[in-house]
Amino acid sequence: MNKDIVVKAHGVKKNYDNSYALNGIDLEVTSGQILGFLGPNGAGKSTFLQSVLGLINTEGNLEVLGLDPRKDRHKLLKEVCSITDVAVLPKWMTVDQILQYVDGVHPGFDLQKCHSILSKTNIKRSSQVKILSRGMVVQLHLSIVMAINARLLVLDEPTLGLDLVYRKEFYSQLIEDYYDGEKTILISTHQVEEIEGVLSDAVFMNQGRIVMQDSIESINKKFLELRPNRDSLERAKSLRPIHQRVELGREVLLFEDTEHEKLSDLGEVRPPFIADLFMAIMDKTKNGDNA
Repeated sequence: MNKDIVVKAHGVKKNYDNSYALNGIDLEVTSGQILGFLGPNGAGKSTFLQSVLGLINTEGNLEVLGLDPRKDRHKLLKEVCSITDVAVLPKWMTVDQILQYVDGVHPGFDLQKCHSILSKTNIKRSSQVKILSRGMVVQLHLSIVMAINARLLVLDEPTLGLDLVYRKEFYSQLIEDYYDGEKTILISTHQVEEIEGVLSDAVFMNQGRIVMQDSIESINKKFLELRPNRDSLERAKSLRPIHQRVELGREVLLFEDTEHEKLSDLGEVRPPFIADLFMAIMDKTKNGDNA
């Protein structure tokens, strides 16, 4: 089945004070993808997501749902929702007042669905936003977004500063109550280990560039981690791993495009966690290798 192209970027650049925050981004995102943008601070993740939302001008070609996000932002916002780490809601309003306001201004908002989602939380509709905890404000924001029939959801560090319980609830609710297999979600986060079970695809960014992009399924086939037996360590190293580290006193070797059978006799083999692969790719990039 052919998927619709949701985001299409070619040669996208953004320059701040003679330094590129984005330096030639080429990317195509199709409907149904849950795409994670991973990278250190200053990698360009938030800048790219802001450009998708039409918040900044960029060089190059960028289309979101077939629209120019800057010129057609009013049309785009009917189909796109977002949550960021700096998202705020009016503190003087009650939860009910906010819901009534959104119901009045957004044609795609389903008030009853939002009530249903909120009923699963501890948020009281009579409460003012100013008395809600940060976690509750994010839950409220998510409840509103999930009740909007948008084709694209952009999440830029949505759980930054939240404790572990709220972070887990956030992603669980996102998948259970929002994602339907057709909607597209773009996520930027530092909590890589918490979202890898959610993602269908990943983009690794560094210094304004994409250093790797692939589906999680393909990554799991392409990369393997080996924890070699003590008497197999030298043989394992002779197979030219692309990265190695020490974990709890034990060597861990990362291989690319190496057959499982070649490694299985040498020790414990499994696909790497995305967080570990991310660190390995960043190390390779830092050392000047091609990722």
